[in-house]
Amino acid sequence: MGVETDMAGWILTPAAMVKVDRDAAVSGISSFGLMRAAGHAVAASALRHYPEATRFVCLCGLGNNGGDALIAAAALAGSGARVAVYLMGDPARFTGDAARAFAAVSIPHQPLDTYVPTIGDVVIDGLFGAGLSRAVSSDVAALMRTVTDLTLPVIAIDLPSGVDGRSGQVLGESFQAAQTVTFMTRKPGHLLLPGRTLCGVLQVINIGIPARIVTSHRASLVENTAALWHKAVQVLDPAAHKYRRGHLIVFSGAAPSSGAARMSATAGLSAGAGLVTMVAPTEALPTLAAHLTAIMLRPVDTDEMLSDLVKDTRLNAFVLGPGFGAPDRARRYVAALSDRSLVLDADGITAFRDDPQFLFAAFRGPVRLVLTPHDGEFSRLFPDLAADTALSKIDRATIAAERSNAVIILKGSDTVISEPNGRVAINANAPPWLATAGSGDVLAGIVGAHLAQGMPPFEAATSAVWRHGVAGNKAGEGMTAENLLRAIRPLPRMPSSLARP
Repeated sequence: MGVETDMAGWILTPAAMVKVDRDAAVSGISSFGLMRAAGHAVAASALRHYPEATRFVCLCGLGNNGGDALIAAAALAGSGARVAVYLMGDPARFTGDAARAFAAVSIPHQPLDTYVPTIGDVVIDGLFGAGLSRAVSSDVAALMRTVTDLTLPVIAIDLPSGVDGRSGQVLGESFQAAQTVTFMTRKPGHLLLPGRTLCGVLQVINIGIPARIVTSHRASLVENTAALWHKAVQVLDPAAHKYRRGHLIVFSGAAPSSGAARMSATAGLSAGAGLVTMVAPTEALPTLAAHLTAIMLRPVDTDEMLSDLVKDTRLNAFVLGPGFGAPDRARRYVAALSDRSLVLDADGITAFRDDPQFLFAAFRGPVRLVLTPHDGEFSRLFPDLAADTALSKIDRATIAAERSNAVIILKGSDTVISEPNGRVAINANAPPWLATAGSGDVLAGIVGAHLAQGMPPFEAATSAVWRHGVAGNKAGEGMTAENLLRAIRPLPRMPSSLARP
């Protein structure tokens, strides 16, 4: 029936999984044997989680997902359970392994449109799976709503039908699964929203495809976990003195809007930067001094004063944007910092909405720029990507990183981090209550601290996003940004022997 896979942290797109299945068959592995393993895994999950079910209702599409559901139906019936099978379409249209599954199942079947959901049913969803690319039909959408309204448990095969496995988006309507059983690896739709919230408890089952075949189709797409950046964490030496732990500069705007920059600076210090200096107009310094103690202050009122500041090469990372305002000044400051490690957030991003190419051109060469937009800010720099509904969040972040030569942190509860060479990480540890004022300012400061301590930009970004999520969970629902600052915890240092590739 398959076992929980050690590849559960890997991610394959639906298209890549099709290639894995193809190569497994070419290598001599029985594709029908894989379907049997998948169907038996689904049946085992159903019996384990719902032993009290009045009946198991298997909804079968005409593709391999439907074949998996048919195998599950036979296994459930063989265990003595009451089973009903409903087919979406003419069974004569089954082909390949799905046709073999249909021929092997002796349970009577009925058309899908005759199914009347009933309390006590447990629904096995084998309609579409991960490869759906168009909106579900109105009659299927109505059935999905009825099942949801009755709160019937749904076990989805691969993905809840209606969810696009590539983007996580709902195509018209979808089931809300209590359990989802997928095979070999996760798909993007398991982690991206809203798909992640529709999967329920996710089981990733190894049905017998060798890891070498799966690995051959892995793109540079992973879930954001400590295994991704643990080696870079070693540069964060807890025994190092403050000058070896980096000097972070955070720019502030005028006094009335300086709270956001104070959040970033405090986060940078809490996240491990050895020294943090806030740079601000002279008029803002009394306000900053009244709120800060361990963070140093330095006035910069002119471009000449900024030039003097950046001559000091010990200042090795900068954060600009939170509460900064002054778009003209922001553009000049960013140009002066184009050879330094820079986190550009909020007002710093918006300052380039009329000429994003100026920003991108300034940071050619080695990657030094980290952009931290939410969707609205992203649309200011990349309006064409934001407007293209055919692109997934992964697609948008990937193209934006290549275009800007920057690490992109495309924020949200399903934050996607991408770098220009194509590496992409999906973050899944952030609670929804991180969507609060000041949270993004805290994240920018954590990224800046990691850059100041010598972490490469992609690792600085991925580890900061993960750390931000951990802090959000620690702070708890109803948190404020001030609570979040107090919840920042050290990054884990995991032995390399324990890290998954």
